[in-house]
Amino acid sequence: MILVIGATGNVGRHVLSQLHAMARADVRALVLPGKAAATRVPHGISIATGSLGTPEGLTEALTGIKTVFLVWPFLTTRGAPAVLETIARHAQRLVYLSSIGVDGRPEERDDPIFKMHADMERLIEDSGLPRTILRVDTIASNTLGWAEQIRATGVVRGPLTAPTAVIDPRDIAAVAARTLADDAHLGATYQLTGPQTISRPEQVEAIGAAIGRELRFEEVPVQDARAQMLADGRPPALVDALLSAAENRSASTLVTSTVAELTGEAPRSFQQWARDHRDAFR
Repeated sequence: MILVIGATGNVGRHVLSQLHAMARADVRALVLPGKAAATRVPHGISIATGSLGTPEGLTEALTGIKTVFLVWPFLTTRGAPAVLETIARHAQRLVYLSSIGVDGRPEERDDPIFKMHADMERLIEDSGLPRTILRVDTIASNTLGWAEQIRATGVVRGPLTAPTAVIDPRDIAAVAARTLADDAHLGATYQLTGPQTISRPEQVEAIGAAIGRELRFEEVPVQDARAQMLADGRPPALVDALLSAAENRSASTLVTSTVAELTGEAPRSFQQWARDHRDAFR
């Protein structure tokens, strides 16, 4: 049986759908306590409740589980050793959703998000859990955070981060489902990207084309963006993590063929993702 942690997130929900499409009925979705009644999962997938913040409460969800898909939703690894210890007592294998920035350029290694994933990978290695690591590039669904600006003004304001090969969460999920269902991927670390690098202004343009509306990206200095995000009430640690990309990350030309090699299908373009999610921006 497979347990999907992060089952209601932008990637996890697609992992459930992919496993269901593969006729994997032996799948369990972990959701937060109190959320089970409102959670919709494909027919045949069971629901368990639990929180990574209270690892002692994960025992029931892990009972009978062989393989775990883990998305770590926090900015630090605090609490992760206890969670991994709990998983290791029950499961035989772990598939972890990491970042392609792990082991990146020296100037990027202090990036809070990259560092957190690097620390998680080390903890997983130290735990002795047999594992598969999926290091992914920027996820297309991150742009859903622009929806309110797009609907209200048609202008997306923010720091200008370096272009990356943005990847569709459905393509991440397709790889994840295969690695969860097949022990042949044990010990592997895969780098997953979209088919081409794309800048933030180009992403905004693609969303505009999808909804039939002229949109534009307006660069905002990092310090101005930080002040506005703090004024909006976002936690300082989260603000620093989100803005680190604009300050530290270098332009990337990395485009891998891993999605196509593992799934038999070419990865979707950002333009395709925008068309498929146009209603979110209208």
